[in-house]
Amino acid sequence: MGQGADGAGQGPHSGRDHCGRTGRRALGRIRAGHAAWPGAEQDSGHGAQLPHPGRGQQIRRRPVAPCPPARRPVALGPALPRLEAGLSTAAAKGPARQLLLLGAGHAHVQVLAQMAQAPWTGAQITLIAPYDRQLYSGMVPGFVAGHYALDDCVIPLQPLVQRSGIRWLQRSVSALDAQAQTVQLDDGSVLHYDWLSINTGPVQNRALIEQSLPGAREHALFIRPIEAFGALWPQVVQMGQSRALRIAVVGAGAAGMELAMAMRHCLPGAAITLLCGDVPLGAGYNAGVQAKLRAALLKRKITLLPDSAAGLRSGEILLASGASLACDVPVLTVGAQAPAWLQPSGLALDAQGFVAVDACQRSTSHAQVFAAGDVSSRVDRTLARSGVYAVRAGPALATNLAATLAGQLLLEHQPPQHTLNLISCGDHFAIASWGEHSAQGRWVWWLKDWIDRRFLARYRL
Repeated sequence: MGQGADGAGQGPHSGRDHCGRTGRRALGRIRAGHAAWPGAEQDSGHGAQLPHPGRGQQIRRRPVAPCPPARRPVALGPALPRLEAGLSTAAAKGPARQLLLLGAGHAHVQVLAQMAQAPWTGAQITLIAPYDRQLYSGMVPGFVAGHYALDDCVIPLQPLVQRSGIRWLQRSVSALDAQAQTVQLDDGSVLHYDWLSINTGPVQNRALIEQSLPGAREHALFIRPIEAFGALWPQVVQMGQSRALRIAVVGAGAAGMELAMAMRHCLPGAAITLLCGDVPLGAGYNAGVQAKLRAALLKRKITLLPDSAAGLRSGEILLASGASLACDVPVLTVGAQAPAWLQPSGLALDAQGFVAVDACQRSTSHAQVFAAGDVSSRVDRTLARSGVYAVRAGPALATNLAATLAGQLLLEHQPPQHTLNLISCGDHFAIASWGEHSAQGRWVWWLKDWIDRRFLARYRL
C-alpha cells in the first residue's frame, strides 16, 4: 500500500456514525451475494491487475531436459506448425495422455486460441475453470467508472472451447498432488494428468484476511473473485443513486488507486477515501508517475488517509492509529495470496507460496508442470505480479505445452525489462509508465482503450 497526506474535498469521516438501515440491508445483500459465488473462499479467478499486451519479448529454444546455455532467438509463429505436426505423429503412437489446464487466465486464453486455430491431437486436453467467461481485468476500472458494460469486458470461453475440441469442466480446484499427478475438484472427483498447466491467478483468502483484519469476512466487498465483484458492483451503484455513500478503498496499489478514481467518476456525490498505509503512494513506479498519481487522486477529491485498516464493523473501519472511519462500503483490494491448495501440493514454491518456474514457465521441481501469470514466480529474474506479464507469457506457454506433448524443444521466454503500464483515472484520462518515463492525458486513455478492446477482439470467436 502507499502513503499520502489528507486530500482536498471530502475529508475522512471519523467517529462511529453507522450507516442507515437501508444501507445496511442493501450492503448485506451485496455481501451475501458475494459469498455465494464459486471460489469466494478460494477462487481461481484472476487478480485485478491491469494487463496491457505488447511486443518485444525474446524467445529462445530450450530442451525439455535441464537446459544448457540458450541458443539463438526464434519466433513463436513459425515454430507452431512444426510442433502441431509433431503432435499428430505422437497421437498415432498410442492412447492420448492427459493435459490439464487449471484456470482460464490471460495466458490460458491464448493457449485456447492456439488450439482453436489448429486443434492439438497429442493428448486429451481438459480445461478446469468455474466461470463461463473471462472478465478481462484491464477493463474492470472502466466498467466501474461506467465507460463499459460488463459484457464489453469479457471473453466468452464456450466458443474457444468448442473450436479447440477440448473437454471443459466448470469446477474449481480443491487439491493438487504433484507426486501422484492428480488434481481434486470441488465436487470430490479426482483427475490424473500427464502434464499440467496452472493459470489461476491469486486469490483473496477470506480466512487468512480475517485473521489480520477482523470483520472483513462479514463486512468487506472483496475484488476477488473478480467475476463476483463485477456482478455485485451494480448493486453499489444502485445504493449510491438514493443516498451519498461513504466508500473506503483499503489498499493503495495500482488496483486500489484505479478503482478509487473510477468510483469517483461513477458516483460523483460519494465520499471516497483511499487508505494508503505507510508505504509511498505508487511505490514501484518512478517519481514522475508517483507525482502524477497523487495529483490525479487529489484533483478528483479522493481523500488520502495515511493509515491502515485494523478491523471492520458495521458502518465503520477501525484504523491502526486507534481512530475509526465511517464507511458504508469498504472495498478490499489488498491480501492477494496464492491458492491454498498449492501449499501442500509438493510443487516448489517461492516464499509467498506461488509456483516457482524457470525461463520456460516450467516448474523447477516437476518437469511435467507449467505455470504462468500471477500464480507463478520466475526464479531466474524478478517480475512484477501483473497481468502485463501474464499476457506476454501466453504465446510462449502455448508453444512450450505443444512442444512438450510432441517431445520437442522448449522455448525460453524473456519478457522485456520495461513494460508499458497504463493507469486509468476514472474519466477519459490516464497515466502512462515506461521504465523511468511517464506521460498523461486523454490520449493515454484512448490508447489504453484501443489496446484493451483489441486484446478482447482477438479472442472473441
